[in-house]
Amino acid sequence: MRGIIVIGGGGHAKVLIEILLSQAREVIGYTDFIDHGDIYGVPCLGNDSEIEHYLTENIVLVNGLGSTGDNTRRKHLYDLYKEKGYKFTSVIHPSAIISPSVVIDEGVQIMAGVIIQADCYIGSNSIINTRASVDHDSKIGKHVHIAPGVILSGGVEVEEGTHLGTGSVVIQGILVGKESLVGAGAVVIKNIPDRVKVAGVPAKVITTSS
Repeated sequence: MRGIIVIGGGGHAKVLIEILLSQAREVIGYTDFIDHGDIYGVPCLGNDSEIEHYLTENIVLVNGLGSTGDNTRRKHLYDLYKEKGYKFTSVIHPSAIISPSVVIDEGVQIMAGVIIQADCYIGSNSIINTRASVDHDSKIGKHVHIAPGVILSGGVEVEEGTHLGTGSVVIQGILVGKESLVGAGAVVIKNIPDRVKVAGVPAKVITTSS
């Protein structure tokens, strides 16, 4: 089994490191431009350039950057190291309940208390955060963040790069466009286009971006 390097040393990275250690996985260290000291005994290796001191066949990476509404930097890091030939490992909390028919792509992170029902798809580098619920036949694209407490009813599609804020709800059969942001606590009852921000109950577009 290859050793793991976690990119980032903030709060999200700390949660991931704790999960990995609880599963007896070998975490070599984490990288960050700030040395936060040891995290549960895992040292800071230096900045991200330290990753390239390791051969691609000897390590796997975990993307430890979180997201508070913009997934651009997280996507950039994933794409950068994929182009260099590195692989990302998924991190799944042991308390998550995941149907055996769910397809999980590379580098996905599924946190404590998550429920994912039958025939869902989770795209690469996406986060399904604490206590989120994803019901049957839903499709989550790449580089998506489903924040804590989100509820997706059956057949929801969330396209690439989108952020669903804490406690938001999306009813069945809805399409949420790419690189959009759903505000915390919003209730989505209509399809959402690409690159917009929505908020409220029911959710309405409040800003757009080019």
